[in-house]
Amino acid sequence: MISRLKGTLISREPDHVEVETAGGVVYEIKIPLSILQRLPKPPAPDFEIRTLQLVREDSVTLYGFIESFERELFRRLLGAPKVGPKVAVAMLSTYSAGRLAQLLAEKNVNALTQVSGVGKKTAELIVLELADKVRDLAVEAGGPDRSGGGAGPGAQEAVAALVALGYSFVDADAAVRRALAEDEGAGTDELVRRALARR
Repeated sequence: MISRLKGTLISREPDHVEVETAGGVVYEIKIPLSILQRLPKPPAPDFEIRTLQLVREDSVTLYGFIESFERELFRRLLGAPKVGPKVAVAMLSTYSAGRLAQLLAEKNVNALTQVSGVGKKTAELIVLELADKVRDLAVEAGGPDRSGGGAGPGAQEAVAALVALGYSFVDADAAVRRALAEDEGAGTDELVRRALARR
């Protein structure tokens, strides 16, 4: 099981990064938006990322996280009904890990329905399964620098603004990822402007 990678961050794409180890092996790692926008710009030597490896019949996929509690939340999300890797990534792209843990602990079904692929019934099942199981993570996320608000320079707010303008979450998320790839320091307004300009 690959739980952590060290090496050089050689590329950062809208939905994944590539890390080259000292031995010359390059790993592709899927990354939620709330994690992606906090990573350094490549090339970044001495890069380290926590990973969760999922092995399926037809694929082996690595998912990347900065902090251990983010990885643990992702792991617990996968244990909920109707939550596969795609939905778990969407959840962690819509909300920072800290905020998501708090929403689950608070049983906030309405907030979860803002996630692509999560309807009201699915949100209710997820809350029923996970509310008590993530309370420790919600408490941990409430510590210094883990307020649970937006993660990064307005990306989540930009996604929400685009959804309000009629984008699907998937399209809004993709548009904001592309805008961040052009300018990682862009604020909410600039991200929305860039996304609309590409429509």
